[in-house]
Amino acid sequence: MKVKIHTLFQYLLETTDAAPEAIVGFSLSGSPKLGDYLADLNPEQSLDWNNRDFRGLPELRDHVLAQAGLTGICTPADVLITAGAAEANYLAIMQTLQPGDEIVIETPGWPQAEVLAKAIGARITRIERREADGWRLPIDQIADVVNDRTKMIFLTNPNNPTGDLLSSDEIAELVRIADPVGAWLLIDEVYAGLEWDGPRAPSVAGMYQRGITTGSVSKALGLQGLRTGWMICPDPQMIMDAVILRENSSEIMNIMGEVIAEIALRPDRFGAAMHKARAEGRANLAQMNAWVETQDGLSWISPRAGLIGLARLPDGIDSDLFARTLLADPYRTFLLPGSAYDQPNHIRLGVGGGAAVNLQVGLERVAKALQNWDHQPC
Repeated sequence: MKVKIHTLFQYLLETTDAAPEAIVGFSLSGSPKLGDYLADLNPEQSLDWNNRDFRGLPELRDHVLAQAGLTGICTPADVLITAGAAEANYLAIMQTLQPGDEIVIETPGWPQAEVLAKAIGARITRIERREADGWRLPIDQIADVVNDRTKMIFLTNPNNPTGDLLSSDEIAELVRIADPVGAWLLIDEVYAGLEWDGPRAPSVAGMYQRGITTGSVSKALGLQGLRTGWMICPDPQMIMDAVILRENSSEIMNIMGEVIAEIALRPDRFGAAMHKARAEGRANLAQMNAWVETQDGLSWISPRAGLIGLARLPDGIDSDLFARTLLADPYRTFLLPGSAYDQPNHIRLGVGGGAAVNLQVGLERVAKALQNWDHQPC
């Protein structure tokens, strides 16, 4: 098995040293500083692992259940702390799929599941979210393709990258589709808690024995550098399988990630941080919506949740060429081309980062690049 690079990661690798002066597409909330946590850190903290539980600090797992609304529905034994949601997804997929198995994924969506499924040799069924339908997930199409060979349905909610939002009823319908064939239903919730249109949907781990909820402190809390996330699943064998695979890959979790994440998810801190993230995200989203309205030929469906969305470029503009042109002088501005999500006529816009990203400067440079596009060299 060889895991091949995805277009999204390829672009990030190639542009790491570009040193942009502005970012239009920031995908996480403003990041706290280490100093924000020093008063709650114990200088005598051992830098060995937590020495208490291979699944992660018990109090951290309690907080994970609380933020997901699963206290009293799932137990701490149903939670595994991982190196971000990406590792949680990896562990579930790698311990579930075998060559020839079938997995149902969404497009556009988080590309990780497709990358891993291809490496395993699984059969992939892609369900298309269409812009003309507001990027809604066509659940009836999922019902049409799920069969006895389907081992997993992999989705994101809120959707990454369109910001669409599944409702409680829609998730319940997905459970009804998965259950008769015994398929796992994995829903990545990294943007949960940042809903602009509608309430947070319930986590599937509390609705289905084979439901897997993954998440992290990376996006809504801006703590991407901690590499701390989780898997929640009421099936004890799935959690144990994930523990076994992790023991043979990244092994036990990093203690500082666990300790700081536990502090960040304490109810008083978590509530205040989420209030700030929602206020800043909503302000930037209003600014983004107003700006898009002024751009001839540019359109987007404003995300219902999360910090990113896809904007359609004017006809005749290739997203890859536009993104690379924008990185260079005189614009020095980063955004992600839609080709990273199989949407070559789009660019990813983001409203994360709060006031620190100086969003207006980036938007002015994107507007200038769009206006000057006819004069760009072919």
